[in-house]
Amino acid sequence: MLADADKALFLWINALVGHAPVIDAMMSRLASDYLVPVGMGLTLVALWFVGSDDRERMRHQIGMFTALTAMALSSLVVFICNALFFRPRPFDGLDDVSLLFYMPTDSSFPSNSAAVAFAIAAGVWCINRHLGIVLFVAAAVYGFSRIYVGVHYPADILGGIAIALIITPLTLRIRNLLMPLLVAVIKVARLFAIA
Repeated sequence: MLADADKALFLWINALVGHAPVIDAMMSRLASDYLVPVGMGLTLVALWFVGSDDRERMRHQIGMFTALTAMALSSLVVFICNALFFRPRPFDGLDDVSLLFYMPTDSSFPSNSAAVAFAIAAGVWCINRHLGIVLFVAAAVYGFSRIYVGVHYPADILGGIAIALIITPLTLRIRNLLMPLLVAVIKVARLFAIA
């Protein structure tokens, strides 16, 4: 029953393809492996160097480590899920899918793209609520665009989001345990003018 609802919602969203070429082109760009992920990566790089004083910069730098760790652990969980369970992509399992993207060959569920984007957004949200909200919106648009272009079912995106939102609080606990080490690494990096 849930699988049928997932497919029906996918087909409803994907049926929007072809009605507005400008929106199709925009969604293709948004769904790419580059625009949103690179934008989020550049945000993390900026956080590394931005801060009104040393204390704020330290907080941002620790937050960047948190976001990167949440991203890496979320990707690891997705990798393990994909090794244990393979779900075909919508274009492989359904007829009449309008595909506006290349054909990925890995498992559709859970979405690594969504897990990574939401893990970064959640990690940043922990240190900067306003920027975190902006990244959550970007991650949501990214996830929706991946459905729109035909490479993910809605449940794939929700699965990736769930992984990120479970992993990020665990990452915060790990960060708290490793805080003295993180602070020491950042102080050494500052000696070499890279932090």
